[in-house]
Amino acid sequence: MSESSVFTAFLTEQAQRAQVLQRQLQQIFDPFGLLATTRKAQQAWANHPFELFDNLHRYAMDGFQLQAALLRRFAGEQDVDLVEPQPDDPRFSDPIWSESPFWDSVKEYYLFQTRWLQNSLYATPGLTEGERRKSAFWLRQFLNALAPNNFLLGNPTALNKAITTQGESLWQGWDHLARDIRAGDIAMTDLSAFTVGENLATTPGAVVYRNELLEVIHYQSNTPTVHQASIVLISPWINKYYILDLTPAKSMVKYLVDQGFSVFVTSWKNPDATMAEVGLDDYLTQGIVPMIQVAKEISGSEQVNLVGYCIGGTLVSLYMAWINRLSPAAVPVSSVTLLTTLTDFSCPGDIEVFIDEDGLDAIDAIMERQGYLDGKDMAASFRMLRSNSLIWQYWQSNYLLGEPSTAFDILYWNMDSTRMPKKMHHTYLRELYWHNRMIAPDGLYLAGQGIDLARITQPIYMVSAEEDHIAPWQQTFTLANRVSAPVRLTLSTSGHIVGIINPPIPQSKRSFRQIALDKNQNIPEAMSQQAPVAGSWWPNWVEWLRGFSGAQIKPKLSSRQHPNLGAAPGTYVLE
Repeated sequence: MSESSVFTAFLTEQAQRAQVLQRQLQQIFDPFGLLATTRKAQQAWANHPFELFDNLHRYAMDGFQLQAALLRRFAGEQDVDLVEPQPDDPRFSDPIWSESPFWDSVKEYYLFQTRWLQNSLYATPGLTEGERRKSAFWLRQFLNALAPNNFLLGNPTALNKAITTQGESLWQGWDHLARDIRAGDIAMTDLSAFTVGENLATTPGAVVYRNELLEVIHYQSNTPTVHQASIVLISPWINKYYILDLTPAKSMVKYLVDQGFSVFVTSWKNPDATMAEVGLDDYLTQGIVPMIQVAKEISGSEQVNLVGYCIGGTLVSLYMAWINRLSPAAVPVSSVTLLTTLTDFSCPGDIEVFIDEDGLDAIDAIMERQGYLDGKDMAASFRMLRSNSLIWQYWQSNYLLGEPSTAFDILYWNMDSTRMPKKMHHTYLRELYWHNRMIAPDGLYLAGQGIDLARITQPIYMVSAEEDHIAPWQQTFTLANRVSAPVRLTLSTSGHIVGIINPPIPQSKRSFRQIALDKNQNIPEAMSQQAPVAGSWWPNWVEWLRGFSGAQIKPKLSSRQHPNLGAAPGTYVLE
């Protein structure tokens, strides 16, 4: 080999090592590509000096107008906001932000700067739409953190309370900060107010099956007879199952039991490092498959009504495509209900800011070290999607105002997080979220079978929520045009949790809209033309379920083959 060839090979090797080192450093210091995108935006403005000059000129002129208005305000003019808070922004709701010229100027300067920075970012030439969204997300986190009311000296409400309580509120805030540092999380509710099995998850029942991945809970009937075809609820394993069985007044489980159904629920094990190699296949073959067998054996019915919530609904959809190919003539499911369920991940909502090669590599690196993704890491990501209401609101109330945490069952459940096994979560994020293989016929293989949603023929009742930022309703409903089944689409008010945990209560302000889908129908347009139905969608769903639930039989809690292994809520939910 010639000297030039050796030198060329040496340079090539060094370049490859430099790329690897750069990649490793990026994973450490900029795992989600924020700095890289920021540099690209700066370079884009530098390459367009005339556009930059125009933008800075508008900034100067708008700033001059704001300064003049604030001077007139100090001179005694009435308050007129040149930059108004967004209608859903509660940060400046205290009247002092309008009544006091000083605090009004603090608010106006903050809103002016944040509005200009965000508008300028979106106007950056040369950025892709994905880069704009990602950059806007991280800029929003930074600007939200810098809001004046997140600091004691910039929060007039906290200052006034500190003075009127002679500093007691600050001492209370300090105690709350020390408490939350020990816990490693900002308290969203009074954690001491709830105990699972005592005032949460209290519907009577028994664990009738247990393996390494799940416990199956069967609930005690309280009607003389029940429908023979049971309801099998596949809960999300991102959180614990008892969102479906909160307090008696909010329990979907109790409501279904009261309506004369035999109800089974998954209680997934909270995985640790020993379960690192548990995959999505296992959740199907060791989770949903044996659970249906248990329900069939105890009830004596050949079919069940299968219900999935969130990622549990994604698993139900995968199972239905899988089982219809494996044994279409003997599918043990008479109906399917999907609650806020994504199957098409092309537009997965706000969470997409974390879903790119850099972000996924960073998550993979964490899971490789631990064998799992800690639930607190995932919860922090979801809280960042609504940082003002889910982070900074509690920062202010806990630490600056020293207020005691209120007792709220849904927030307690939200903080009772679970872990994700490395292999399963890698597949879920890479194959579903990133590559979106679930919508491609046979684009994804599970347990030896290609997944094709078009093979699903069983009737489907789909529910989504208008304000859901985790599973946007327009995206969840795209499944309706991919299956070969009759579909009833129901759109509830509120968000990902409250839109589903939506019991019938007198004088409820909630409502829902519904369509029975015709193929190739424009779903958003058709839904917008439907008149809202006042109240909860639960009674409508129950009447739909009765048509697939068979004759009335005498209930039984367990059987010789699947005996009572202990009272609900079982043991896995306490881990």
